[in-house]
Amino acid sequence: MTASGTNALLPAGLRDILAPDAAFEAAIVDRLMAELAAYGYDRVKPPLIEFEDSLLSGPGAALAAETFRLMDPVSQRMMGVRADMTVQVARIAASRLRKAPRPLRLCYAGQVLRVKGSHLQPERQFGQAGAELIGAPSASADAEIALLAASALGVLGIADLTLDLTLPTLVPSLTAALGFAGEDGRALAQALDRKDAAAVAALAGPHGRLFGELLAVTGPAGEATERLRRLELPDATAAERARLLEVAGLIRDVAPQLSLTLDPVEHRGIEYYTGVGFALFARQARGELGRGGRYASGSGESSTGFSVYLDSLLAALPPPVAAPRLFLPQGVAEAVAARLRAEGWVTIAGLVPLHDPVAEAKRQGCSHCFLANGIEGIED
Repeated sequence: MTASGTNALLPAGLRDILAPDAAFEAAIVDRLMAELAAYGYDRVKPPLIEFEDSLLSGPGAALAAETFRLMDPVSQRMMGVRADMTVQVARIAASRLRKAPRPLRLCYAGQVLRVKGSHLQPERQFGQAGAELIGAPSASADAEIALLAASALGVLGIADLTLDLTLPTLVPSLTAALGFAGEDGRALAQALDRKDAAAVAALAGPHGRLFGELLAVTGPAGEATERLRRLELPDATAAERARLLEVAGLIRDVAPQLSLTLDPVEHRGIEYYTGVGFALFARQARGELGRGGRYASGSGESSTGFSVYLDSLLAALPPPVAAPRLFLPQGVAEAVAARLRAEGWVTIAGLVPLHDPVAEAKRQGCSHCFLANGIEGIED
């Protein structure tokens, strides 16, 4: 391999994004931020790198294993490259905006970096965008953020969207109330998360019927909510259930056409959530388009928010349609070129005199060429 070829190699999970995909991603981010702004969410822009102790505080502690670390040569303190922007927004709310009226509505977009990718998302660097509703502990706040996420994706053109409501705190609450301690409780929670009915029955012992019924709750919200409502649960867990049912009801009241499902036993990847969570799926998308839920910030404020994974989102949207590109041979007046751009053309200016401008237009990937007798289309 040549030296230039070696220099072009990138680490695993990192890649260059070329035209037209880079411009398409930027346009999608702009549309998403405009939709969030229309609902009163103000955009913030945290730094790419922070001191480790602030970046990994509160909910950020759950991402410690995913965070790149480096030594700051100026302060001689350890720093971390953000693996998720939610924790940074929570820090901004607790520090720079601590005196701002609550509830506080903030949104963001940027790149994040993780130590390793996953099976469904091998990329280690990817775009993230989302919104946070901070200092609002009510069920209506849970419903607002979930509906906002669904609305934003719908505006971008995602069809057949499904909102899957989760409750990561329900299984830990139930296993603790029924006396499952330590490894026994974790094993049972993992079996429930895998939807392994045989393992659940074996691990649950005398409570096998209850956990089996809980496992059967998963599915479309109409039937699932009724099954969940009928379960006989300890008081603490019953309160968790009531919150989930309330949020589901609020969402169905506002958006009855939205495909809503329940999965109250899922908890993978959302261990720091303190209440109702959700994931967003679409028929044309591979894996999750985004995820959100309730959490406690580093300052203890009860907050909720969501993040959209831009790589997954872009893959689920129709590819961008290239704007018509018009080649302008050298000598075309700037006033004419400006008028053509105002009409929607992308102009490519010739820099030297040409014997065959049509051939040059084709070589440069233009769809049309400006000639003395008008604009001529370029045949493939």
